[in-house]
Amino acid sequence: MNRLPVADRATVRRALRDLIGRHRRAVGIVLALHGAAAVAGLAPPWLLGTIIDRVTAGAGVAAVDRLALAIGGCVLAQALLSRFGHYAGHRFGERAVAELREEFVDRTLGLPVSVVERAGSGDLATRSSVDVSTVGTTVRDVAPTIVISSVQLTLLFGAIFLLHPLLGLAALAGLPSIWAVTRWYLRRARSAYLTEGAASAELTETLTTTAEGARTIEALRLGDDRIRHGTRRIARVWQARRATLALRTVFFTVVEASYPLPVAIVLLVGGSLLSRGMVSLGAVVAAALYLQQTIDPLDRLLQWTEQAQRGFASFARVLGVGLVPPEAPGTAATTQGERIVVRAARFAYADGHDVLHGIDLEVRPGERLAVVGPSGAGKSTLARLLAGIDAPRQGVVSIGGCPVTDLDPAERRRRIALVTQEHHVFIGSVRDNLAFAAPDATDEQMRAALGTVGADWYAGLADGLDTPLGDGARQLGAAEAQQLALARLVLADPHTLILDEATAALDPSTARRTERALAAVLVGRTVIAIAHRLNTAHDADRVAVMEDGRITEIGSHDDLVAADGAYAALWHSWHAQADERPPHARKEWPV
Repeated sequence: MNRLPVADRATVRRALRDLIGRHRRAVGIVLALHGAAAVAGLAPPWLLGTIIDRVTAGAGVAAVDRLALAIGGCVLAQALLSRFGHYAGHRFGERAVAELREEFVDRTLGLPVSVVERAGSGDLATRSSVDVSTVGTTVRDVAPTIVISSVQLTLLFGAIFLLHPLLGLAALAGLPSIWAVTRWYLRRARSAYLTEGAASAELTETLTTTAEGARTIEALRLGDDRIRHGTRRIARVWQARRATLALRTVFFTVVEASYPLPVAIVLLVGGSLLSRGMVSLGAVVAAALYLQQTIDPLDRLLQWTEQAQRGFASFARVLGVGLVPPEAPGTAATTQGERIVVRAARFAYADGHDVLHGIDLEVRPGERLAVVGPSGAGKSTLARLLAGIDAPRQGVVSIGGCPVTDLDPAERRRRIALVTQEHHVFIGSVRDNLAFAAPDATDEQMRAALGTVGADWYAGLADGLDTPLGDGARQLGAAEAQQLALARLVLADPHTLILDEATAALDPSTARRTERALAAVLVGRTVIAIAHRLNTAHDADRVAVMEDGRITEIGSHDDLVAADGAYAALWHSWHAQADERPPHARKEWPV
C-alpha cells in the first residue's frame, strides 16, 4: 500500500507563515491584548514590594490603601484584557481552522482516484479526522498560548533584571536544564509522533476493511485471522504511543524539577544583596513574586510545546495530501470523434509487475463491446485505463485521437463513465444526490432521469426531490441506490459507458430490475462491458477475450464460437452450466 506523502519542515513553516499572513490583523489584536494584559500583570508584585518598603519606612495607612487599590485595579485590568484576548484568539482560531478544513477537502477531492485507492481509506480517514482535529486544536489553542506565554516570560524576566541585574541572573538558574531537555525532546518528538500517526492510520485501515468485509470474513471463517491481524496493529499503536509517552515522561520530570532551583537562588542572592544595602526588601519580595509568576506561563509554554509537536506532525500529514499532484487540466482543446483506440498499452501497479501486456483495441462510436476472460486476466484494469483513472506505463489510450489522460478531468468524466458494483448514497436530499452529475439540471430533468431508470419508489416519497437520504433519514435498498446512480448517469449523459459488472453484487430479482433500468441508459451510447456472464457477450456487437493481460481473440459471438478457440470453450462451459440452473435463476441482460 502506498501511503500519502508527509510534508517536510520547510513546507509546514511556509504554510504557517501563509496562515498568519492571511490573518495578520487578527493576530496583531490578539498579541496586543495579551501583551497589555502581561504588562498589567507586572504591576502587582512591584506595588506589593513598594508597600513593604513604605511600611518599613513608616508610611501611613492611607498610602498603603492607595497602593492596594492600585493593585486591585491592575488585577482587574489584567483579567479584562486577558478575557478579550482569549475571545479574539478563539475567533481567529476558529476562522483559521475552518479555512484549513476547507482547503483539506479541496485537496482531497483533487486527488486522482488511483492515488486514493492505493493509499487506502485508513490513511485518508485518519488525516481527515484525527489529524485535522489536532491541527485545529494547535491553531486555536496551542499557537496563541505559546506566543502569549513567551511574551509574558520576556516581560517577567525583564522586570527582575530591572530590579537588579544579579537577581535577574539568579532567576535564569533553572533555564539551562529546561533548555537542554527541551532540545533533547524536540529532536525526537516529530519522528515519534509521525510514527504514531502512521500506526493509527494502519489500525484504522484494518478496522475499516474488517468491518466492510464482515460477511466474507464470517463466511470464510477468517475471524481469528483478522483478530490476530488487528492485534498486531494495536500492538504497533501501543508501541508508538509508549515511545511518545517515554519522551514526555523525561521531558516533564526534568522541567518540574527545575522550577524550585531559581526561587531558592534568588532568595539567597537577594538576602546577600539586602545585607549589603544594594537592594530593598521590597525588591527581593517583588523578584520572588515575579519568578513565581513565571512558573505558570513557562509550564503552559512547555506543556503546549509537547502538544505543538503533535500538531506540527498532524499538520505535516494534512499538508502532505496537497503534495500529491492533482489531476492536471487537459491540454487538448478538441477531439476528432468518439472512437476509442488502445495502442501497445502496458500497465503495472506499484509492485512493478505488468498486468497488461501490449493491448491493442479499437472501439467504434455506438459499438457494444464485451470483454470476457478468467479472473485476473486484466479486464478491470483495462476498464480503468479506458476510463482514464490510470495511465498506461507504455502505449496510449485515446478518444477521438486525444490521449484520455490529456483530457480535462471534467470533460473526461462528462464523456466517459465507469459503472462498477459500488454505488453510494450521499447524505442529503434526492436533489443533492442527483445534482452531483448535473448541477444545472432542472427538477423536471431529474424526475425524468429517475423515470428513465424505472425508479418507481420515487413516487412514494412525500417530499419528492427534497426527501433527505442517508443516515437518520430515508434509507435506500441496493436496487434503489443503484437506480439513483444510474439516474446520475442519465443526467451526466456520457457518450461512453464502461460497465464493470455493475449488477454482479445484487440478488437475482434486484439484478433483473436494475438491468432493465440499465438497458434504458445504454441506448445510443458506446458500451464496453466487462462480462462474467456470457449472455452479455452473446448480445454484444463484438467480444474481446483477455488472458494473462493480453487480448487473445476478438470478433462477433458467432465468429468466435465458430473459431472454436478460448471463447468457444468458455461459451460451451457457461451454456452447459446455465442449462443446469433452475429457470428462475437464469438472468438475461439486454445489453
